[in-house]
Amino acid sequence: MTAADRLRAGAPPASARLPLPPVLMYHSISPSTEPDPFRLRVHPDHLDQHLRLLRRLGLRGVPLATLVEAHARGESAGLVGLTFDDGYRDFVEHAAPVLARHDVAGTVYVVAGRLGGTNDWDTGPQFPLLSAAEVRTVAAAGHEIGSHTLGHVRLGTADARTLHEETVGSKRVLEDLVQAEVTGFCYPYGSAGPAAAEAVRAAGYDHACVIGDYSSLDRFTIPRCYIGPGHRGGHLLAKLVRHHVRTWNGMRSS
Repeated sequence: MTAADRLRAGAPPASARLPLPPVLMYHSISPSTEPDPFRLRVHPDHLDQHLRLLRRLGLRGVPLATLVEAHARGESAGLVGLTFDDGYRDFVEHAAPVLARHDVAGTVYVVAGRLGGTNDWDTGPQFPLLSAAEVRTVAAAGHEIGSHTLGHVRLGTADARTLHEETVGSKRVLEDLVQAEVTGFCYPYGSAGPAAAEAVRAAGYDHACVIGDYSSLDRFTIPRCYIGPGHRGGHLLAKLVRHHVRTWNGMRSS
């Protein structure tokens, strides 16, 4: 069986304790040609290519909460998590229409203390963020709303008071906004650590995601595949196969 065959078939044997399927990490979805020094912008046409590729592979993009719940039931084969960090306004303008055409949904991680503001935590160009009304619109369209803290704070080095405020406070703001439980969390900058993960658990979240090489067996440090400008269908395929091969090899060696 080839890597591509295993990718279509899902995870290794169901009797094993399986890592989570791949989770894709997007940020801004926009055709803008403005400077993008942090390489966060993906053209809507490229997002469309990615979703077409997933469909050809027999895979379906879903919000991370949906993926985590399906995985717990042993039903996550054929699913891929779709996540969008920071809550840029262009999600409504450019990402949501593409997702709707493919009849899929994703998770949008919102910086709860910056609603209607800009990404002022960055030193580069400033881009508008979703307003409170737009967050409600996104949630009503079937997308998951997750927390990205109150102020896009680096939690890996934060003190206990900051950890509590950023995790509990953002959850409260977003739940009041969408009138639904917010179960997902995303660490800004991918900055986690034992204290941060424990604060997220204590705040009542069900799962949390990071960036890079963390254990996909721990639902509070779920790794993701970065998707950036210039990443087209072939790049995504390589990332999916690499994720699956690493998972398969890890299971064989355990």
